[in-house]
Amino acid sequence: MYHRWLMTVILLLFATICALAAPPVKPYEAETWTTPPNGVDAHVDAALKAQGATWRNPCSDEVFIRRVHLDLIGTMPKPDEVEEFLKNPRPDKRAALIESLFTRDEYADYWSMKWCDILRVKSEFPINLWPNAVQAYHQWIRAALRDNMPYDQFARALLTSSGSNFRVPPVNFYRAVPNRAPDGLAAATALTFMGTRLDTWPPAKREAMAAFFSKVAYKKTGEWKEEIVYLNPAMTEPVKALLPDGTTAMIPGNADPRETFANWLISPKNPWFARAIVNRQWAWTMGHGIIHEPDDLRAANPPVSPQLLAYLEAELVRARYDLRHTYRLILNSRTYQQSSITQDDEKPALRFAHYTVRRLEAEVLIDALCWIGGQGESYSSPIPEPFTFIPKGQRTIALADGSITSSFLAMFGRSSRDTGLATERNNQPSDTQRLYLLNSNDIQQRITRSPLLRDIIRKSKGNSQEVARNIYLTLLSRYPTPQELLVLQQYAKKPDMQPQSVLVDTTWALINSKEFLYRH
Repeated sequence: MYHRWLMTVILLLFATICALAAPPVKPYEAETWTTPPNGVDAHVDAALKAQGATWRNPCSDEVFIRRVHLDLIGTMPKPDEVEEFLKNPRPDKRAALIESLFTRDEYADYWSMKWCDILRVKSEFPINLWPNAVQAYHQWIRAALRDNMPYDQFARALLTSSGSNFRVPPVNFYRAVPNRAPDGLAAATALTFMGTRLDTWPPAKREAMAAFFSKVAYKKTGEWKEEIVYLNPAMTEPVKALLPDGTTAMIPGNADPRETFANWLISPKNPWFARAIVNRQWAWTMGHGIIHEPDDLRAANPPVSPQLLAYLEAELVRARYDLRHTYRLILNSRTYQQSSITQDDEKPALRFAHYTVRRLEAEVLIDALCWIGGQGESYSSPIPEPFTFIPKGQRTIALADGSITSSFLAMFGRSSRDTGLATERNNQPSDTQRLYLLNSNDIQQRITRSPLLRDIIRKSKGNSQEVARNIYLTLLSRYPTPQELLVLQQYAKKPDMQPQSVLVDTTWALINSKEFLYRH
């Protein structure tokens, strides 16, 4: 009864807010909401009210389909997908689209990329997993995400596994760290699963945390670069350890201290586990953590909305650690589906007052350029052995090894995967990036040789208006505005201007636009 009353109040509140909102900016905003408010929105509304902020208009369908494709599968929507979505009259089509994207192969590829950043999946220095282990580890991570393994099971497997790094992929969690001493393993665990940096803890608490990893040992085998992660059988003394919440744990000598820690960690009563991952999920989809940075949870860095964080945490536990449940709540909220057009000075609560504009990740951007150009990238790593060669048909978001890189990926800030920190990925623009996109032979050749663009010319039959319509739909997931059409028609009327030239120049201009390069 209470929930029904609460939702009625929320609906009335949103109707009032929408009536007072500024006129929508076409083609980026819609006039009315088709998405009902949910529990996320109730808490966000309270945070906005506390600072006198108002909601933005809903984003348009054109913006939404591009946004949710990039945020959920790291891939731009195809023109026919956009047209089908825009013509769909169903009021629940956005929720249906979200569900369909969960089943795409790109979903597993994209989120494997995200998790491989956190888990430091990399062959070479300073991680030194080596290619065989990288491939096994990446395949296990991808399968877990594809099959929607509950997050508590995912964490337990990583924390408690023993065996060969080639045959028991989760044990690579204990190998993918620069420091394999107990304190280094404790720091990696705290960062990954608790969203906190151990170097901010008092020395006594750090030592207590390290005790849970004091029995982890490593040994080589006869197979090249294979390594066994196991519990040191010589350490038979009981372990007296202190859990991060202050609880003392006495672990028998024949027991695995990692099991004790994992049991505490994934307990629904744990103050760290669910909170850390839902905060990461919010940062991944909204561009800014409720606690920011998402791997810097500590008392001196409070959440913008403690109520929202607690709500998402409780929802994840209630859903038995189904991460897709949390994504559904966020992506189906009006908070996520707001316009990205800002109206006020930025304040902490205003992180929620609009969708956060941010540049595409390096891997997502190069995949988009490859799709436009009609040819994938070639990646290889001759060192270390065994040599690794990636076929051109594979998407870059599916690239397993952080050591296999390119000048493009380095230029556009791909994570180095050395520390597992979110700040290793740099999505800030630079002059070098701008010059590359404006002047490089690589971009020119992708455009002039593109079978996708040739097909647009063929379908348009020399009609400049159709050329413009199709290229905008392809690159920006929307149709051009009347003003944009007028500019292009005037440009096409220049002496000796051919449809091919108009298409190439328009494509190059749009690729350099913020609308193409950024989520919005």
